[in-house]
Amino acid sequence: MASLKDKIEYDIESIDRVFKELPKHDILPQLSTLELAGVATLLHNFYNGVENILKRILIEKGFHIPQGTAWHKELLNFAEEKKIISAKVKNELGEFLAFRHFFSHAYALDLYAEKMEPLVKSSSELYNIFKIEISKFY
Repeated sequence: MASLKDKIEYDIESIDRVFKELPKHDILPQLSTLELAGVATLLHNFYNGVENILKRILIEKGFHIPQGTAWHKELLNFAEEKKIISAKVKNELGEFLAFRHFFSHAYALDLYAEKMEPLVKSSSELYNIFKIEISKFY
């Protein structure tokens, strides 16, 4: 059975691959609808990877993962409460959670570059801070 470190390193490698494909924020207005859908998928993958890591850490620490319709939001709150992530990271990840929800329920034709630009622009720095914060757990 893989260790927590192995599982988290796998998630980090997967997220790193996402960032290798994610275009710079300033070219988003030039992209086609199909390309914007790809960017949206990558943002969604980034956030899902973050959630996977948080779930792994919480399970390893003996906590139960929140259940119910609001479990995604509760996961962020719980991770902050248990000092896995800071309030700043939780709040910034909340923007990605909101996008994840939108993306899961929207049509590709409802994706707009100007709505994704701030997320793409902030994602790399947020990810680097997130990795520092979770590094003490594996």
